[in-house]
Amino acid sequence: MNKNTIDNIQIIEIPKIADRRGNLSVIEGNTVPFEFKRVYYLFDVPSGSKRGGHAHIKQQEFLISLSGSFDVILKDGKSKITVTLNRPNQGLLIPTGIWRELENFSSGSVCLVLSSGEYKESDYIREYKEFRLFKK
Repeated sequence: MNKNTIDNIQIIEIPKIADRRGNLSVIEGNTVPFEFKRVYYLFDVPSGSKRGGHAHIKQQEFLISLSGSFDVILKDGKSKITVTLNRPNQGLLIPTGIWRELENFSSGSVCLVLSSGEYKESDYIREYKEFRLFKK
């Protein structure tokens, strides 16, 4: 049983250095509360498409909208919230055991994901029914 709820989800400000030449944000070891072992990004997501639709048993993830915007629908088996990501100096921390779906991608949006683990199919829960059983 995983006790994380949507109350454990956090928006984390990423340090921003403002300059007349443009802004710079830096993600270092203390920006995200876990050591990330995998970095990937979603881009050119067709209009109306959805991504995600799963939960992780052990991995945590940190999502950032580098460009454009998208919605992240988060469920803990009892409650549901939607978070819109649209600022490259803000990230969404998703702890283990939280169902996530990404949708409403704007044209040109890029979603960067920092993950606490390398890809392992056995860490994924891909069926919502299975997820509900995992949360009990």
